[in-house]
This record gives sequence, C-alpha cells and structure tokens, in this order.
Amino acid sequence: MLDNKGFDLWADGYDKAVGLSEEANSYPFAGYKDVLGGIFREIMSKENATVLDIGFGTGTLTTKLYESGCEVYGQDFSQRMIELAKEKMPNANLYQGDFSKGLVSELSNCKFDYIIGTYSLHHLSDDRKVSFFTELLSHLNEGGKLLIGDVVFEKRTELEKCKSESADAWDADEIYFVTDELKESFPNLSFDRKSYCSGIITIQK
Repeated sequence: MLDNKGFDLWADGYDKAVGLSEEANSYPFAGYKDVLGGIFREIMSKENATVLDIGFGTGTLTTKLYESGCEVYGQDFSQRMIELAKEKMPNANLYQGDFSKGLVSELSNCKFDYIIGTYSLHHLSDDRKVSFFTELLSHLNEGGKLLIGDVVFEKRTELEKCKSESADAWDADEIYFVTDELKESFPNLSFDRKSYCSGIITIQK
C-alpha cells in the first residue's frame, strides 16, 4: 500500500496514469469516466447538495461538483493531493487525515446529502469497510446516499478471474469490493456495473 508520502510523490502523475488505463479499457481503471459520470449525475439530481469526498485525491470529481454549486467537504491523507485540490476548489472544506482511522474531528458533527469514495476505499480491509461505512451512514441526512465508485465485482469468482487475467498488473495490496458479500451487512445495497471490473455501489440511509 502507498503511504501518505507515496501518494504525495504520485500526486502529480496520478491523473495521467488513470487516463492511460481507462483509455486502454484495462484493469484497474476501465470504466473510470462512466463511474465518475454516474456519481456526478446522481448528485446533480439534488440542488446544492452537501457532499463529503473520502480520499478525493487531486479532486477530479470533487471539482466538478464544487463548480456545479455543491458544498464540498473532503478528507485525504496526502498533503500534496490536498494542495492540488485546493488550487481548484479554494473554498472547499478539505482536511488531512487517514480514513482508515475514521473521520477527522473537524467532520465529526457534520451531516451530508452524499458521501462519496472513488478509487480510495479499497485500501480498507473487508471488516474495516463494514465498520467505516456504518460510521459514514450515521453522517448522512435522512434519505442521503453513500456512493462508492471503484474496482467492484458482484461475485468473488469474478474478482478471481480478473486477478488471474491481470497477472503482474494486479495490485495485491488493494482489497476490492464484492457486492454479494457486502450485502450481508448492507441488505439495501445496489450495484451499477460500469465495466468488467468497475461500478458504483449505492447504500441509502
């Protein structure tokens, strides 16, 4: 796993690396634009939504939401990522903190219409995902939604097939989502597939 210094070093080349994988329709970023576009359209269905982005990186999606009138909050553990995002969103509420340890204190009393995580929450173990998502759901307004865009599979067999086909490109440090298994903890979870290895998970409060 990249630590915060690793992400600081990767920050300036991150968007380019994503683009190359997405254009080639290859793991891990096949369907990336469709994932971000789907989350954007969902949030735009509510005027002036309040949004928390977990692990917002360089702010690719968050900036579009910010420019479209959303009140934006974010937590990321890379200071360099925050600096890059701040240039695009000077009035956003962006905080540095390791989300594997939960939300930073500045967000502890906040409520949101949407909480999003795109290609970030796969750094959590499966057990930690469940406990963190439960925490996040408590920070949603009634009817609010947790939206997760990432490398996602419906079944464990699909994940294993992608792992086998990806060979050396597979990142063994990342723990991807299997929706059939997550539904055991979140029965109302829905999944919108965007490519053979990606999609959007929605959990509504």
